[in-house]
Amino acid sequence: MENRTEISSLGEFGLIEHLTKNFEIYNASTIETVGDDAAVIDHFGKQTVVTTDLLIEGVHFDLMYTPLKHLGYKSVVVNLSDVYAMFAQPTQITVSIGVSNRFSVEALTEFYEGVYAACEKYQVDLIGGDTSASQKGFVISVTALGEVAPNKYVKRNTAQKGDLICVSGEVGGAFLGLTLLEREKKIYLENPKVQPDLEGEDYIVGRILKPEARKDIIDFFEKNEIVPTSMMDVSDGVSSEVLHICKQSNVGCKIYEDKLPINEAARQAAFKFGLDPTVCALNGGEDYELIFTLKQEDYDKITLNEEIAVIGYVTDVEEGCKFLTKGGNTFDITAQGWKAF
Repeated sequence: MENRTEISSLGEFGLIEHLTKNFEIYNASTIETVGDDAAVIDHFGKQTVVTTDLLIEGVHFDLMYTPLKHLGYKSVVVNLSDVYAMFAQPTQITVSIGVSNRFSVEALTEFYEGVYAACEKYQVDLIGGDTSASQKGFVISVTALGEVAPNKYVKRNTAQKGDLICVSGEVGGAFLGLTLLEREKKIYLENPKVQPDLEGEDYIVGRILKPEARKDIIDFFEKNEIVPTSMMDVSDGVSSEVLHICKQSNVGCKIYEDKLPINEAARQAAFKFGLDPTVCALNGGEDYELIFTLKQEDYDKITLNEEIAVIGYVTDVEEGCKFLTKGGNTFDITAQGWKAF
């Protein structure tokens, strides 16, 4: 049995100090960080974007198949994704956790290793947070701050008729990874002697357990002087996000089934589970890709980037939000994405 250190042996301040002692500073805007009453940041004439996510054990994650390090990493990444979706660069985060006494100091250290790995990869600074006891389970709240040149942020409600609708990367994989892990969990609960079979499914499992935020896409836009007309991240599924953009921008859209970027491994997994890959791509959440609209004249600039797929275009609001299948049928797009309530 590995050594187990009870949280109570360190006390709250000792715990925070223990969990945050090795964090480095990556941004000039971070002036004072962990260790005082509050952090101090100065974005030097930039505007600040702020976003917060709350993750609750049993609702947003299942520790039966989620390694704590992955959970720490993902908790940060999903917030950074929202900052990138505003066309901003993330610079600082705060992390607050509520933990029950079933967690040891070692377990929390593992969680913070994941937080640290994400901070290093995306060059953001952990500048504070809070730790608290919780009655049961694990509660995580992460706030991310980012900076953007004055009024250069990109909103959801500014798509224009005629714009191209684009998505980064591939969609549907995370939902399939979740489906696989839930299936294996069910088998394990019924027969604990059966080892989980994740053979050959690295892609979909990686999509759910270790997502990445699309910093590369934002960097590509900046380098090529592309400014999307609207943008958001794909956390609840493509159909749901497209409807958000269309509703808030008061426009319609046409999305084409044969244009959806679906990874081959995800497609095969869908068939294996008896699911339609297209439905997974439209309604599966947690891909953390970027969905955005562009003026048609920017089309030539994005053809260079294999990570960007044009999946449709923006129409008049009267035309509604339509999905065109490979077989030539047209359906209304409905949001069947992940709903917490």
